[in-house]
Amino acid sequence: MAQYIMKGGNPLVGEVSISGAKNAALGILAASVMADEDVLIENLPDVQDINMMLDAIREIGADVTRLDTHTVRINGKGIRELSVESENMTRIRASYYLIGALLGKYGRADVPMPGGCEIGQRPIDQHLKGFRALGAEVEIVNGRIRVESKNSAESTSFLMWCRSALRSMS
Repeated sequence: MAQYIMKGGNPLVGEVSISGAKNAALGILAASVMADEDVLIENLPDVQDINMMLDAIREIGADVTRLDTHTVRINGKGIRELSVESENMTRIRASYYLIGALLGKYGRADVPMPGGCEIGQRPIDQHLKGFRALGAEVEIVNGRIRVESKNSAESTSFLMWCRSALRSMS
C-alpha cells in the first residue's frame, strides 16, 4: 500500500477543488432521463464511470451536452431505445441504475448485468425484489436484466409516484 510521509514543520497552504461524489452522481444522471426537459447537473467528478454512463444515456437517445468538464445538460425527451446496449455499461457497477428511471418513465427496461467491481461481485437482488414488489416482471437472460411493468395497481401507483416526484422537483 502506498503511503506518504510528511516531514517538515511547515504548514500546508493552498486550495483544493472537491468534485461531487461518483456514486451519487451516477444515480442523478440515471434519474435525469425521466425528464422531458433540460436537466443541468453540475460538480460532476471527471471519472470513467461518469463518462461511460453519459455515453449510455446518449446512446438510448437522450440529448447529452457537456458544458464543461464538470457540468452536463441532459434532456430525456428523445429517448427511443429502452435496451441499453453500450458495451461500457458491462464494465461499470451502475448499469442497473437506469432500470428504475426507464421503468418509471416507459414501463420497461433492458440493461446489462453490472460489472466493473474490483472488490468482487456484489448482488443486486434487493433491487430486483423491489421492482417485483412494485408489480414488475423481472428476468435475467444472457447477462441482461429485463424488467417490465405488468400494469398492476402497484406498478401504476409507482409510475404515478415517479411522475409526481419528478414534477415536484422541477
